[in-house]
Amino acid sequence: MTDPIADLLIRIQNGAKRGHETVTAPASKLKTEVLRVLKAEGFISGYEQISVDGLPTLRIQLRYVGERQPMITALRRVSRPGKRVYVGRRNVVRVRSGMGLSILSTSKGVMTDQASRRAGLGGEVLCQVW
Repeated sequence: MTDPIADLLIRIQNGAKRGHETVTAPASKLKTEVLRVLKAEGFISGYEQISVDGLPTLRIQLRYVGERQPMITALRRVSRPGKRVYVGRRNVVRVRSGMGLSILSTSKGVMTDQASRRAGLGGEVLCQVW
């Protein structure tokens, strides 16, 4: 697998479209941080790290609104292994006029675009969620 973050995002998006309660993905520290931000912003209900066949795995509880409408409308991977996308502190853009969010990897950890603007930090734009 060349892009584990894209794999995580696709698993979440496919599970939400199919109406699954939970999805699983191989665990890593970066994926756990991305899920922490998604949970804090209310896009997923929760996540936990479990062991499946001796391998660390993340179980993600998806969140729905009303009549099985997924909370996450779309996920977009911005920075890829073949093309890294970095932004300075003054160039952090808003997603969907503030209705969505960007997840950035900064020197102070993984955070949303709004938090990075407040902290005055730039970094690598991992993905956008709305």
